[in-house]
Amino acid sequence: MKFTELPISEQVLQGVTAAGFSECTEVQAKVLPVSLTGKDVMVQSKTGSGKTAIYVLTILEAVVKAKKEGKTIPKALIIAPTRELAVQIEEDTILLSSGIKDLVIGCFYGGVGYAKQDEILEKGCDIFVATPGRILDYQKMHKIDFRQFDIFIVDEADRLFDMGFYPDIQRMFSLLRPLTERQTMLFSATLGTKVRNLAWSFMNEPVEIEVEPEEITVKLITQELYHISKAEKFRLFLYLLKQYNPETCLIFANTKARCIEVAKRLSLNGYPAKYLMGDMVQSQRLQTIDRMKEGKLDFLVATDVAARGLQIDDLEMVVNYDLPDDYESYVHRIGRTARAGKSGKSISLADEEYVFNLEAIENYIQMKIPVIWPDMEEVEKVEDKSASKSFRDLVRRDEYAGSSGRGRPSRGGARPAGRRPAGGGRPKGRPAAGGSRPRPQPKAAGQPRPSQQPRRDRRDQTPPPRRRDSKSYAQIQALSLDERLAYYKDQYLKESGTAAAARPAQQQTNQGPRQPVKQPAKQGPKQPAKKQTKKPAEAARPQEAKKKEGFFSRLLKRGK
Repeated sequence: MKFTELPISEQVLQGVTAAGFSECTEVQAKVLPVSLTGKDVMVQSKTGSGKTAIYVLTILEAVVKAKKEGKTIPKALIIAPTRELAVQIEEDTILLSSGIKDLVIGCFYGGVGYAKQDEILEKGCDIFVATPGRILDYQKMHKIDFRQFDIFIVDEADRLFDMGFYPDIQRMFSLLRPLTERQTMLFSATLGTKVRNLAWSFMNEPVEIEVEPEEITVKLITQELYHISKAEKFRLFLYLLKQYNPETCLIFANTKARCIEVAKRLSLNGYPAKYLMGDMVQSQRLQTIDRMKEGKLDFLVATDVAARGLQIDDLEMVVNYDLPDDYESYVHRIGRTARAGKSGKSISLADEEYVFNLEAIENYIQMKIPVIWPDMEEVEKVEDKSASKSFRDLVRRDEYAGSSGRGRPSRGGARPAGRRPAGGGRPKGRPAAGGSRPRPQPKAAGQPRPSQQPRRDRRDQTPPPRRRDSKSYAQIQALSLDERLAYYKDQYLKESGTAAAARPAQQQTNQGPRQPVKQPAKQGPKQPAKKQTKKPAEAARPQEAKKKEGFFSRLLKRGK
């Protein structure tokens, strides 16, 4: 179906032509004939199928019709889950409304100041595109009255609910006019229980339209899976970039720390890259996204904050540097490269840490991802110019502050030189004892703390040799899938779980039972070794008495 076959005015068709649209997508052909009549709709459709044009054209047609009849222009509110998607919707709305004059479109989201958004409200806004938090803030400040909205759209409803906005959406519905006095459109990749509950409770006999479930998207994408160890992972990634040479590439990592590290390693190897995370300054996030859309940035490393709603035209490749923990995120990620029916390519790297997510992903997409075994001799020939750089050489802690989960390096107990923790290490309101409390003896000059010594020498050390019990890539390739999973599990436990579990046990073995007689022996010269022959209770009482006597004697002397 062509857009010219729809009951759309000439002014709206001008915007459709400006956007380069001529043929309707499947979801547009099914929904627009219904929504243009003013009926409520509940639509299930995959990401990138052209849903935005459906509700924008419906709003614009209602505006044109009201102007012709001399009525008040209807006001519309569009709710999106993320700031990036809200900005994208605003841009699409401005483009599609290019044939309509004197129409004010505003975008309202958090992470930025209120001043510019206040100016839009003072000017008089007709179409509001907003995230839940900021629009409810304005409602609480009594700057926006929800009863003014004639059309209400909830986009990516399932994503909004996953992010915890279900109570906020319910509150918005309760603030609107009665359901018979407005048009409501709800779009979601899946029509789950929460979505249907909203429709039954707050919508006026909505027409339910289902197109293709989102998992069907993967059929248009060439998928490849590589089993690789963490130590060889980045070198294999460089080999694949050299082999495929993509013009644009979106790389996903599971943690903010890993996201920054991969971006910086790519830049050092001649692939200028930027990273995109949830807690970046909003202006930086928008600037990075705009550069990617304008073709000024070829490589973007992102966390799942960019997996939904980030629309980049002609994105050639998506790389799952880490397999996602959430199997649905796999579809959202690779769906960035198959927009509007186009084909694309995705590459997934499965290491011993995230390979356990593979089974759930393959069950969800109902297919086995083809496994590719590269020529490791050729992979080893690839030069990694960042190989000599450690994580701490590349990434400052303040760049990923607040990140959690795997991929976040530990502090190792060391503090930067010349800095003290907040409050000076002493709670506020508690002054020092004025010398009355004995302090631990300082270490000898030139003797570093145990936690600092390896950190200082780490940069000069060469990478450790492969463990005796680890297998080569050729040996891993010869294993069956079950054997590989068992091997990966064993390696991961040795690197993380077993080592972590053995450490407390070793400390407990060294320290022995918690008895006053053994603890001083570990602390060195503070307690003579010959006192260890006494019984614990007998050894403790004289020491405590002597300590208290010294304390009170010093206190009395100080009083004199």
